[in-house]
Amino acid sequence: MIEASSILKKNGIRIEQEYEDRLESLLVSCRANLKTVDEELIKRAFRLSYWAHRNDTRASGELYIGHPLEVAKIYVEQIGFDDVGVAAALLHDVVEDTELSLEFIRETFGDSLASIIDGLTKISTAFETRDISKAENVRKLLLSMASDIRVIFIKFADRIHNMRTLGSLPSHKRLKIATETLTLFAPLAHRFGFFAIKSELEDLCLEYIHPEEWEEITSGLRDSKKERDAYILQFIEPLKARLNSEGFSFEMYGRSKNLYSIYRKMKRQDKPLKEIYDIFAIRIVLDGEGTKGKEDCWRVYSIITDLYKPLTERFRDFVSVPKSNGYQSLHTTVLGPGVQRVEVQIRTNEMHEIAEKGVAAHWKYKERILSDDKEMDSLLNWVRELLENPESEKASDFVGDFSLNLYDEEIYIFTPKGDLHSLPTGACPVDFAYLVHTEVGFHCIGAKVNGKMVPLSYALKSGDQVEIITSKKQRPNPDWVKFVVTQKARSRIRHWINEERRKATELGKEIWQKRTSKLGLEVSEQDLARIATKLRFPNTQQIFFELGSGLFDVNDLLKTAKGFLKGDEPGLAESETLRLQYESFLNSAQSSGSPGLLIDGELHTDIATDYATCCNPIPGDSVFGFISKTGAIKVHRVSCPNAPNLVLNLADRIIPVEWSRQKDIHFVSALRVMGEDRVGILSDLTQVISKTLKTNIRSITISTDDGVFEGNIVLFVNDLEHLRRLIDRIKKIDGIHGVYRYEDQSDENGTR
Repeated sequence: MIEASSILKKNGIRIEQEYEDRLESLLVSCRANLKTVDEELIKRAFRLSYWAHRNDTRASGELYIGHPLEVAKIYVEQIGFDDVGVAAALLHDVVEDTELSLEFIRETFGDSLASIIDGLTKISTAFETRDISKAENVRKLLLSMASDIRVIFIKFADRIHNMRTLGSLPSHKRLKIATETLTLFAPLAHRFGFFAIKSELEDLCLEYIHPEEWEEITSGLRDSKKERDAYILQFIEPLKARLNSEGFSFEMYGRSKNLYSIYRKMKRQDKPLKEIYDIFAIRIVLDGEGTKGKEDCWRVYSIITDLYKPLTERFRDFVSVPKSNGYQSLHTTVLGPGVQRVEVQIRTNEMHEIAEKGVAAHWKYKERILSDDKEMDSLLNWVRELLENPESEKASDFVGDFSLNLYDEEIYIFTPKGDLHSLPTGACPVDFAYLVHTEVGFHCIGAKVNGKMVPLSYALKSGDQVEIITSKKQRPNPDWVKFVVTQKARSRIRHWINEERRKATELGKEIWQKRTSKLGLEVSEQDLARIATKLRFPNTQQIFFELGSGLFDVNDLLKTAKGFLKGDEPGLAESETLRLQYESFLNSAQSSGSPGLLIDGELHTDIATDYATCCNPIPGDSVFGFISKTGAIKVHRVSCPNAPNLVLNLADRIIPVEWSRQKDIHFVSALRVMGEDRVGILSDLTQVISKTLKTNIRSITISTDDGVFEGNIVLFVNDLEHLRRLIDRIKKIDGIHGVYRYEDQSDENGTR
C-alpha cells in the first residue's frame, strides 16, 4: 500500500503549519461527532490531497487544499456519517482535477473509498456541461446516489462550501451556481432530511438570485433584533419556569426563520417584511428517548396550550406520524403576548439531530449497518423509482418530476384495511392508486373517500380513508396528467400515453405504406417531409400518428401527395422571396444596439438589445443577457421569475452584460402602492411623482375595498437609484401604508 507521507517526502514538500492546524481541528470534530474514527486513514487522505493540489489555488487566491478541508469539516459537523466519508471528502477533487487516477486511489485506499470518489467525479463531469437540467445529468446524480449514499452527502458539503465562497466568482457564474443550487440541491437536502443544510443553501442562494430582497430582509431583521429578542424572552420566561417546576430537562431558544422562507412568505402573501409577523419560532428540545420522549413532547404541548391560546388549524403532529425523511416534531402556533403569533416546535434530542442531520442521524442512533437501515433504504428506493422513467420520456418532464418530488409536504392516507401511506399535499385518488400498484392505477375508474364516491381529481386530506375501484376495461386517461402530483403517477401515465402514441404511429405508417404500394405510388421520405410542411404538420411522425389514430384520412394525404408529385407545390421563387424577407428582418434586428449596456465588458452599438418585459430591468439591477434566435440580446434581471429556466435549460445562450454610465435613457418600471382610500390620495401620488420628482407616469390602476386602496403605477425611470428615491418619497405621503417594486409589470401591449 502506498503511503501518502512518502510522496510528500519524496517530492520535498512540507505541509504549512496553518493546514496542519486545520487538520487537527478536523480530527477534533471527528472525535466529537463520529462513532468511530480511523485517524490514520484521515491523515493519509489529507497528505495525499495536499500533495495532489500543491500547485492549485481557488478563485479567492487561497491554496486549494483549504476547500477539501472545509468540505470534510462540514461533512463531519453537519452530517456526521463516518470516517470513510471524511477521507473521501478530503480527496473528492483529486481524480477530476489532478494527475492522480482512480486506480491509484483504489490501490491506496481500497474499493469503498474509490467508489465514492468515482461517483463524485461523475457528478462533477455532468455539471460541467453547464446544463444540469438535462435528464441524463440528473440521472448521473441519482445513479451516484444509488451506488453509495455518501456520494450525495459529500456533494451537499461541497456545495455548501462553494456557496459560502461564491463571491469570488464572476457574476454570471454566481447566478448559474446559485440557480442550480436552489433548483436542485436545496430541495434534495430537504428530501434527505438535512434541514440545516437546506436552510443555509436557500439563504446563500437568495443573496445572489434576489439581492434586493436579501438586503431588505437581512437589514430588517438586524434593525428589529433587540425588539425581537425582548419579545422572545417575554414569551419563554413563564414557559421555562413551568417546565422547570414540572421537572423537565430541556433546552429552549428562539430563532428567526431562515431568510428564504421569509422571502417566500412575503411573496406568497404579497406583503413587505414589516407586515410579516410570524418570522420567528420557539424550539424546545427535551432530554429523553423512545416512548418516554414522545410522551414528554405531548406533556410539554399541554403546558404550552395552558399558558397560550393555540391556533388549532396550525397544529402538526409529526411525532406520531413522521415525515418520509424521518423528521419528527410537534408543531403548534399560539398567540403570545400582544396577541402575536408564535410557532413552537417540540422534540427530543434524538428527534432534533434527525431533523438537522436527516438520514445520517437515523443510521447513528439505530446503530445499523448501512445495508440494514429502513429510512436510508426508503430514500434509495425513491431514487431507484425515479430512475425507472422510460428513456423516451422528455428530459423536461423527467427533471420537472424530479424537482416536484423534493419539496412536497406530506399527507397521510389510510386503506380500507387501515394501512397507512404518505402522499404529497394535493395528491388525488389516482396518485394513491399508482402508489398501491401500477396496475391499480392503469385500471382505476373511480374512488371512495371515507365511504363516499369522489371525482378522481379530488384533493385528498390527511386522515382520509381511500378505496380504489378498478375495471379491467379501463385505461389511463391522458387528462389525468393535469391533476396528478406524484412522480410515479405522472411517469406511468406519460409512459402509457407515449406507448399508445408509438402504436398509433406504427399503425399509421403501415396504413400509408399499404395504400401507396397498392396504388404503385412512390413517395420518398424527403417528399413526405415537404408534404408534411405544406400540410402544417411538424414532422412525418405526426402524419403517421394522426393516420393511425383516425384523426387524418389517408385519402386526403394521398390527394395532397399526388398533387405534390405533379408539381402543384409552392415554387422555388416563392421560397427564395421568403428567405430574403427573413434575412432582411435579421439585418434590421441587428442594427439598433442599446447605448446603455456593456456586453462582455465593451460597449456595442451594432448588436440589437431589448429589455425583458417579464422583469423590466433598469440600470442598477443585477442583470444577464440572453441571446435570442434572431441574434438580439434580451436583458433580464437575475431575480427574474424566468431566470432559473433560462440559466438551467439554455445556459449556452447566457452572456454577461452590465450597465454603462449613460443616464439619458428611460426604462419602464412599476410600483405596488397600498394605503388609505381618502379624498385626494391619487392627486398627492401624481403630484409627488410627476411634479416633485419630474417622473413620467405611463399608467395607474387603482382598486378600493372597504376604505383601503391598492394599485400599480407604471412609470419611466432612469435607474435603480431613481426608483428608490421615488419609493422613499411616496412612503412619506399621508395615508400610504406600503410601497415596493412590483415584479410582474409586463407591458400589456407588448411594447416599450
